Amino acid sequence: MMPERVRLQYEAAVRNPSSIIGCQIRREPEGSTERYTRWINSLSPEQLLTQVYTSHGPTVIMPTWFCTREWFLRVGPFDEGGKGVPEDLLFFYQSLRHGGGVCRVDRCLLVYGYHEQAASQSVLEETIWKHRVTFLQERVLSQWDAFTIWNAGKQGRRLYRSLSPTNQKKVRAFCDVDHKKIRKGFYTYEESEVTPKPHIPILHFRATNSPYIVCVKLDMTGGQLEANLLSLRLKEGVDYYHFS
Repeated sequence: MMPERVRLQYEAAVRNPSSIIGCQIRREPEGSTERYTRWINSLSPEQLLTQVYTSHGPTVIMPTWFCTREWFLRVGPFDEGGKGVPEDLLFFYQSLRHGGGVCRVDRCLLVYGYHEQAASQSVLEETIWKHRVTFLQERVLSQWDAFTIWNAGKQGRRLYRSLSPTNQKKVRAFCDVDHKKIRKGFYTYEESEVTPKPHIPILHFRATNSPYIVCVKLDMTGGQLEANLLSLRLKEGVDYYHFS
């Protein structure tokens, strides 16, 4: 920890007594988990909430957490199920369920070591996926009458198949930039027990309407995804949440 960490995060917690307070980090060894580190350090205050459903996990990482004792006791305790339990993610989601906020002190106050034997490596991706889908449906999709899944590829189709039947019916379309997928015209959910099988249109993103669940990984398209989302938001006030 940097010498000023406790003071700065304490001051932030006094201002935000029902929030989890994080901070920026530096990775050791330098350069490890580069995309993840950039994500943790650069999220905007708004994105600290809109990106809580991504595979990266909590938008402020547990080694940086600071909160009031009162808030911890209201949210806690941690799940002590042991190896394979994403206790930080579960606590983070529970804090949000209680109406908690998420804040970050924009200073590098922690050196965060990386090694391949970290306990987080024991958590199965499928376990994380199930918790993410459950929380997304609970917190977001239950509030929407219809939405578009941004990504007609593997990840977008997987999300669709993981949704409850009620939320599957709310998917008005998949959208993409891949002309091959768009030319195909629709996705058929062959495993569905519904007759006839659901046929969901596949459209260019500019031919669809918000809100969106974005199933494309951030920081992987040379800025093109981010530019497309920004252009829609500036033009139409688009509402979206990230899920990759």
